[in-house]
Amino acid sequence: MELLCPLCGKPLDAGEKSLVCGSGHRFDIARQGYVHLLPVQRKHSLHPGDTREQVAARRAFLDGGFYAPIAEAVCQAAKDCTGPVIDVGCGEGYYGAKVAEHLHGELLGVDISKEAVRFAAARYKSARWVCGTAASLPVPDHSAGLLLSMFAVTLPEEFRRVLRPDGRFLQVLAAEDHLLGLKEIIYPQLTHKEKNTVPALPGFILERSIPLRFPISLEGQQVQNLLYMTPHVYRIGAEGARRLRETDRLRDTASVVINLYRPDSSLLSPEKLV
Repeated sequence: MELLCPLCGKPLDAGEKSLVCGSGHRFDIARQGYVHLLPVQRKHSLHPGDTREQVAARRAFLDGGFYAPIAEAVCQAAKDCTGPVIDVGCGEGYYGAKVAEHLHGELLGVDISKEAVRFAAARYKSARWVCGTAASLPVPDHSAGLLLSMFAVTLPEEFRRVLRPDGRFLQVLAAEDHLLGLKEIIYPQLTHKEKNTVPALPGFILERSIPLRFPISLEGQQVQNLLYMTPHVYRIGAEGARRLRETDRLRDTASVVINLYRPDSSLLSPEKLV
């Protein structure tokens, strides 16, 4: 898949150790194989995205197979799709790599965390990995056959720009009852908040929505790793963290919703439908 310069939008040509555009902007290819295409003005913090500790915990948790049912369901939902695949907010690459392998398609993973794409590139050598922002994906218009967003951001306008007219957007969201066991440990009390798990996306038509629930049973360090898989790691207080450290075993339920969307063809100009 062609990559574009994040500074001027011109195509990037691959050299031995860097990517260079026609304007002379150069981006070094890291030793692990990923490229950093996140301009300073779009970072919003010194080290955006997940930390090395978070990414390592996610890798250990996913390698344990606890979320394998999600990966299998996503591959099944995408079975009629074609590549190239862009995994937006790809993390350490687990889901995108499985979907691309299932479809025998080209994969581009994009994440704002340099640590995440470093982990991904070190393991999944056949894909391309980019440190970049979902708000401005460094690819041409209508160049992707499938976009993935696994518990990550959804930006309908940018996603519609990137998808081909016959492409699909596959979104996975946590359901209201996702990981209630974990929440009961780390929070003093649970408050019910209504959650829209099948959102209407401007410019897209929902093809189907698939709920998925299954039990998980964790021991030891995997209990802590689960916390680092979730946004609760940013919200947990000292008392909740203490209770979780004292939890050696956790039985919980994973509950997610898989949504498959297609671009609304009525919004496309005739030349883009060809």
